[in-house]
Amino acid sequence: MSALTLRLAQGTPCWVSLMTDDLPGARAFYGQLLGWTFTAGPTQLGAYVRARIGEEPVAGLGVSSVTGYPVQWTTYFAVDSADRSAQLVRECGGTVAVGPLQAERAGRLAIAADVSGAVFGLWQGAEHLGREAGPEPGGPAWAELLTPDPDGAAVFYRTVLGVPVAETEGGSALLVGGRPVAGIRRDAELRGHPPRWRTHFAVTDAELTARRAVELGGRVLVEPHPTPRGRAVRLADPRGGHFSVLEPL
Repeated sequence: MSALTLRLAQGTPCWVSLMTDDLPGARAFYGQLLGWTFTAGPTQLGAYVRARIGEEPVAGLGVSSVTGYPVQWTTYFAVDSADRSAQLVRECGGTVAVGPLQAERAGRLAIAADVSGAVFGLWQGAEHLGREAGPEPGGPAWAELLTPDPDGAAVFYRTVLGVPVAETEGGSALLVGGRPVAGIRRDAELRGHPPRWRTHFAVTDAELTARRAVELGGRVLVEPHPTPRGRAVRLADPRGGHFSVLEPL
């Protein structure tokens, strides 16, 4: 796949980034589990690397600079103006925790939370426009918001990102160019966790990947199960970062 030369359309999930308190451990875990290699990324906010499949960037891993900040994956959405989108977040009742600010020459970002507290990112790409691989094995395959208020979330993201939201099997989805790019669904089993965007990475065998994750020090949170997009497993890395793997249909 050739490098991206055009910014992804507004509202498209364009990047995922893990903030962790153990960057070497995260590199070892995800590298072995998903076949990633790593190159240096912007360091304005601390140590940060980009994960790759071959030569194609798929995700970022960094060290959290906030004491006590939970280890978690953040989904970033492509926007034409990070400043304008951040302002819309505030106007719609959300909060902006970081930025908007420049990530060196890579682009401009903000980290925000919706009205229910689910954290997400806004990315206005410059030299780095977003992921260039997926949903092949190891690449991001799907982003899904788990929330107790899917109707309120649909209104929020439709307004902030300027994209339509349509009903789907089991919930709703953000549409870009008429196709679903991210899901929203009610989750009655948050079990004390705040609402959150969950990253799904594509794999060829969900059960095998789950066993391998455990061997590497991770945990299975929800056993392999069917979903409208394929067979999925919810996992946690050794430091507690939640993510899913998906064996696409």
